Amino acid sequence: MGTDRYDAFRDLHHRDRPLLLPNAWDHAVGAALVDAGFPAVGTTSLGVAAAAGKSDATGGTLEETMTLAWNLARLPVPVTVDIEGGFSDRPAEVGRLVAELASYGVAGVNIEDGRADGTLAPVEHQVAVIEAVKAAAPRVFLNARTDTFWLAHPSDLAETLRRVSAYAAAGADGVFVPGIAGDADIRAVVEEVPVPLNVLHLPGRTDTARLTDLGVRRISCGSLLYRAALRAAVATALEVAGHPGDVPVPAYGDVQRLVGGR
Repeated sequence: MGTDRYDAFRDLHHRDRPLLLPNAWDHAVGAALVDAGFPAVGTTSLGVAAAAGKSDATGGTLEETMTLAWNLARLPVPVTVDIEGGFSDRPAEVGRLVAELASYGVAGVNIEDGRADGTLAPVEHQVAVIEAVKAAAPRVFLNARTDTFWLAHPSDLAETLRRVSAYAAAGADGVFVPGIAGDADIRAVVEEVPVPLNVLHLPGRTDTARLTDLGVRRISCGSLLYRAALRAAVATALEVAGHPGDVPVPAYGDVQRLVGGR
């Protein structure tokens, strides 16, 4: 790549426009996205899990995630990997996991505080995880995700600000708040933390120009590409069968149900 992957990835968060990050679930998709000109590629935990017939966010896809990371790291762009909650409750083990990913050439990781039962991990635990990761792998861009908006926490903004502030202070390189969309909420987070804010693309609710003006530095596609691919597969099969129709993009919950999850 001509430069350190961590530096290259970090620099993509400080340009005139936010980094639009597409999320892959296998090597071919990642390679195709690079071929299309995207300067970085992420992974989608839903896509990785569902492709393996497993539920998302339950910590059951460590092997699949590491295999995908090993393969994607061969791409000529920075790669960031969604490791859910870290695949362990022990901060030191999460740190060792990220250090292994760094040895593959992975530039970043995404670590979330949401849990499979719909609760949020204690802030103190997440802070310990972030500190352990940055101690074990300081040259990996740690994107600390809080699921306050995603899980409809009763005090979304107040709890979000408390968490992202703590995560940034613990050493996170960026913070991710999926589900946040309102101007006032986004502006409050941007003003609160000194690290780049990542938001999730929400069709019909987020606009790149508006997010740029608000100070958002990264926009993730999340599971959208995987879900759109499922739609395309079904629509194509129906067309071949002579039964074309309007096939909607399945929602996150629809995919979870397909693989027997919640």
